[in-house]
Amino acid sequence: MKNINAVITGVGAYLPEYVLTNEELSKMVDTSDEWIMTRVGIKERRILKGEGKGASDMGAEAVKELLKKTNTSPEDVDLLICATVTPDHVFPATGPIICDKVGIKDIQSFDVNAACSGFLYALDVANKFVKSGMHKKVVVVGAEKMSSITDYTDRTTCVLFGDASAAVMVEPTEEEVGVMDTILRSDGSGRQHLLMKAGGSVNPSSHETIDAKMHSVYQEGQAVFKRAVSNMADVSAEIAERNNLTADDIAWLVPHQANLRIIDATARRMGIDKEKVMINIQRYGNTTSATIPLCLWEWEKQLKKGDNIVLAAFGAGFTWGSTYIKWGYNS
Repeated sequence: MKNINAVITGVGAYLPEYVLTNEELSKMVDTSDEWIMTRVGIKERRILKGEGKGASDMGAEAVKELLKKTNTSPEDVDLLICATVTPDHVFPATGPIICDKVGIKDIQSFDVNAACSGFLYALDVANKFVKSGMHKKVVVVGAEKMSSITDYTDRTTCVLFGDASAAVMVEPTEEEVGVMDTILRSDGSGRQHLLMKAGGSVNPSSHETIDAKMHSVYQEGQAVFKRAVSNMADVSAEIAERNNLTADDIAWLVPHQANLRIIDATARRMGIDKEKVMINIQRYGNTTSATIPLCLWEWEKQLKKGDNIVLAAFGAGFTWGSTYIKWGYNS
């Protein structure tokens, strides 16, 4: 019996039309283009506008494009996993809502919350379902409306985040392509450095929590930066080493787009030239679980079948990880 691998067979994405520039932010809060570019490398980000619009609306558009590009009918999808920290509701999950909006009926669907590492966690779940033989067409979608949990009076966090969604199709193959290896880790002791303080069961919503602005992203920048640099760089190097990959063997590094300095540190740790690092943070900011598939979508036409690609992420929790894939198709 031949070995079954799980391979990405297509990528779709959706970006809101509204562009929030550094110039506009500087009119809202005490900041400047120079301050933002020097510290995080972000020039602009997309914001989802419209009453009653949520993560599922962007996720549905990304999945629609994915189905069209892969010539897949909604009836053929048998699992959809949504990675998000900005679900439409605390419950129900956003995955089933996306399914409803694109016409996918009566399948298994659920959300994964691993913050900025969410896409890697969800891709790992998809990989295991496909390799087990249980599912044959799995959609993994990262969908984030980060503007909904951003405090635009806090200059340390409001410059960071944008809204977007991107999705991949994962299918079985007998070829030596697809998800080859994954390392995922977490450390809950880091939770106090990066979290949304209220809205869960520890601090339920109240007038007090709203007045104290406890429903927005809270981040202790230095503590998060220090752990992100070391953990994301180390796990990326580890996955390369245990798969005997040199810098020359790696076609692309796809890092989570949180901070340009973290991206640069990861590339240096692996000895990878900047030309082989996917970077679009300057245009879209940190879209949390959508950053990695958004990069794959933007660079799709440059990817070649058999390319060795390393994905890497670090997020709240703390969570972090790296995935080694062999790209499965030529565009």
